[in-house]
Amino acid sequence: MDSTTMVLALALGNLALCAALFFFEHVDGRPAALSAWGWGRQYQAAGWLLLAIGAAGVMPEGLAFPVSYALVFAGVAWECGAQWERAGRLRWRRVVAPLLGLAIAAFVLCNLIDPFGLRAIAASLVLGGFYLGAAVALAIGWTEASMLRRFLALATGILALVVGARGALVLAAPAGWGWMSNDLLRQLHTGALYLLAVLGAFGWLLLGRERLQGELARMEIVDPLTDVPNRRGFFQTLAPWMALARRPGQPTALVLFDLDQFKRINDGYGHPAGDVVLATLAAACKRQLRDSDVLGRLVGVEFAILLPRTGEQDALMVAERMRAAIEAQRVKTERALISLTASFGVTTIRPDDSNVTLLARADEALRAAKAAGRNRVELAAPPVLAE
Repeated sequence: MDSTTMVLALALGNLALCAALFFFEHVDGRPAALSAWGWGRQYQAAGWLLLAIGAAGVMPEGLAFPVSYALVFAGVAWECGAQWERAGRLRWRRVVAPLLGLAIAAFVLCNLIDPFGLRAIAASLVLGGFYLGAAVALAIGWTEASMLRRFLALATGILALVVGARGALVLAAPAGWGWMSNDLLRQLHTGALYLLAVLGAFGWLLLGRERLQGELARMEIVDPLTDVPNRRGFFQTLAPWMALARRPGQPTALVLFDLDQFKRINDGYGHPAGDVVLATLAAACKRQLRDSDVLGRLVGVEFAILLPRTGEQDALMVAERMRAAIEAQRVKTERALISLTASFGVTTIRPDDSNVTLLARADEALRAAKAAGRNRVELAAPPVLAE
């Protein structure tokens, strides 16, 4: 593929992608990363198309090349910035914009000095540098990253080095490096740019799909209001501890608790205030727990706490500490400062337990706490020994 054909392919490919993006999530408030990436692709499409027009002699070369490369640089820089945005680095423009300005100024200067040699070297180094920045953004959080993101980070990094290597090697050895001639470098550079365009497009869309699937999977097991496991998520976490309870070893405790007279909050202050109370309650409870402990929202205002390797007496202490923390909590809403209390039922997992018997026993202790006046902790009845 000659350079003119490659440039035209890049232009048409980016234009087609921009057309698709125009209709994809064409709503106000689309994600900032997607918006930045879309603008980046549009800049690249305009730049490559203008470069193809300039190469065909339709426009004066002295005007077409600086403007087209400036657009391409801006597009790749914004595509790099979109990866940083997706990685959570929201202030990337403070770094990318000055670097882009310096890159364009350096390219224009090189074009004035040597419109054939230095211009190509500068373009290779600038494009390689921005693509390498995108690879670094993809590599953030490597240990927790998916295999797809790791592959994209490695592939983008390698291809970015190939793009930048052309400029670096030509500067170091203008006549070539033995078998590595300048013509071969140019072909590798052309192929790497084309692969980066294709890989960047498909990689972005696949990463978006992967993230969406992860969010949907998380929604199945996490309560969106309190950001703790819902009933399904809690029982998934509980399952291995139920199996371990059949073996000799340290006990595992379960605490069930319920807010006292929560209905009066919803009736008196409205459901939005009730939502604030529940979210504040969950945050306060999590501060009282160890990293290994699990807080879950089973239904309504009923919560459960799994305390691995914890006996009855220690579980009672944890529940009492949490009861006191809830009682001391004052939740500020738009209409009032709301006080809370909660009742607790405590038990440990027994070898013959099922989910039904375990929760029934903890719920019985919880009902006993409410019957005794609320705002208290009750321990489940001990097992009845067979005679």
